[in-house]
Amino acid sequence: MAKNYHILKITFLGTGTSQGIPIIGSDHPVCKSSNPKDKRLRVSVLIEWNDFNYVIDCGPDFRYQMLRSGCTKIDAIIFTHEHSDHVMGLDDIRPFYFKQGDISIFAHKRVLKSLKKRFDYIFATKNRYPGAPSVHVNRIKNKPFKLNDLEVVPIKGKHADLQVFGFRFLDFAYLTDMKTVSDKEIEKLKGVKILVVNALRTQPHHSHFNLEEALGFIEQVKPEKAYLTHISHLLGFHDEVEKTLPNHVFLAYDGLQLTL
Repeated sequence: MAKNYHILKITFLGTGTSQGIPIIGSDHPVCKSSNPKDKRLRVSVLIEWNDFNYVIDCGPDFRYQMLRSGCTKIDAIIFTHEHSDHVMGLDDIRPFYFKQGDISIFAHKRVLKSLKKRFDYIFATKNRYPGAPSVHVNRIKNKPFKLNDLEVVPIKGKHADLQVFGFRFLDFAYLTDMKTVSDKEIEKLKGVKILVVNALRTQPHHSHFNLEEALGFIEQVKPEKAYLTHISHLLGFHDEVEKTLPNHVFLAYDGLQLTL
């Protein structure tokens, strides 16, 4: 059977906030939930296009996410920003490196500087440890770039005062850890069919959209469908929250797959 090319397949590897859900030692009811949709690893998505696999962010759960998804090849990792819940799985690219060679990474220059400090042995050019992985570095600016002929459009936003990137792939856009996005950047999102955006909780937060802000942002962009991610236990139970959302807005959950 011929394979369908030029179709995006998106797998949510993780949809939780920086501590994940359940939080260690927490007695919060959501952390005690038996519903698998209330158990959330740190945020990341796998995007499959043609025979290429791209991952956005590789946090502390990256190893398990790769095992759970069955992913055996990575063509690139794209970073939104340098916070630990988005980068601390970088060492676990080793099995991919041993099979494939250098792994391509794409990040803002500030993020690359942070990665080189935290994972100096990965970026070393002399006296390299034999078991260390190696990467092919690509610096992102706020302009479109190509991943194997797939155009990616960065969407610049602010996570409190920290610049972060979201990304548009064809008619799919993924934004996390956003608090403010300028009208100019929102224009880049017009026409998307599927929008993913962070919604931490119902109460306001200094560096993340809360639920009200996320829904307002979705209303500005006007996608056909929207999915909420980077969710904390304070947002509530998955099934209860989803009942309150507009008909075209859904809570993402770990393992959810979309095609476009």
